[in-house]
Amino acid sequence: MTVEGRAPGTEADGGALLDVRGLQVEFRTRDGIAHAVNGVSYTVAAGETLAVLGESGSGKSVTAQAVLGILDTPPGHVTGGEILFHGRDLLRMGAEERRRIRGTKLAMIFQDALSALNPVLSVGAQLGEMFEVHRGASRKEARDRAAELMDRVRIPAARSRVGDYPHQFSGGMRQRIMIAMALALEPDLIIADEPTTALDVTVVHDLYRAPAHPYTRGLLDSIPRLDRKGRELYAIKGLPPSLTAIPPGCPFHPRCPKAQDICRTDRPPLYDVAPGRASACHFWEETVGEQGERP
Repeated sequence: MTVEGRAPGTEADGGALLDVRGLQVEFRTRDGIAHAVNGVSYTVAAGETLAVLGESGSGKSVTAQAVLGILDTPPGHVTGGEILFHGRDLLRMGAEERRRIRGTKLAMIFQDALSALNPVLSVGAQLGEMFEVHRGASRKEARDRAAELMDRVRIPAARSRVGDYPHQFSGGMRQRIMIAMALALEPDLIIADEPTTALDVTVVHDLYRAPAHPYTRGLLDSIPRLDRKGRELYAIKGLPPSLTAIPPGCPFHPRCPKAQDICRTDRPPLYDVAPGRASACHFWEETVGEQGERP
């Protein structure tokens, strides 16, 4: 579920590139139904970068896979919402049409390059296959384009290494190959699954200055600071809820220092915090008004 971010549909009038509305994904297991994604909403405009943050198991990768249409079904199922790409709902497209969009219009950089690459095919063959399938290129043309892509992501001696296999590259080089694969057909949108572990503080000024959700404030308070040397690092208490037993009301309320009765019974909607910004917290105004840091 969206905690804090840009309000869904804020770019609709200008033609948002991607508009995810109320996305819900569940996994049907022997132990019960795991509700992995519960009403996520966000938009991405052309030329814009959007970061999705959350703890391990919070549904970031599942959300990305649902958008790309590569969820393992079963056990994963999209049970609600819309995924509008260039104004068209991907969830209503046929399998073949959606397959044609992947790679050409919508691509993904996976977080585990070693498992994402085929170990028995050369990296050149895997990169070149995209040009053969989607562009009708000959094998030689595809190999040449693969070498160009490897050079573009600064793999040394790219042309001589185009026939090498994934295990012959370092982890960093394999990640570059994954990036090259995503860039290959110049898609309109690239989804990067955990591309970095650090935030660029130059692109999220409002969120840093005035977080509008206790979870966001907790994340910011947990960042180590040089001027707090020797002091214990803050950590959000407790653990994320089991996806098969999500509590009623706000899912964060068992761990939230601001939780009140309404939080335990009523799931918060997305409140407009500022133009283009929203927060799923009943008490977002109080959170924004807080000053200073935790002791």
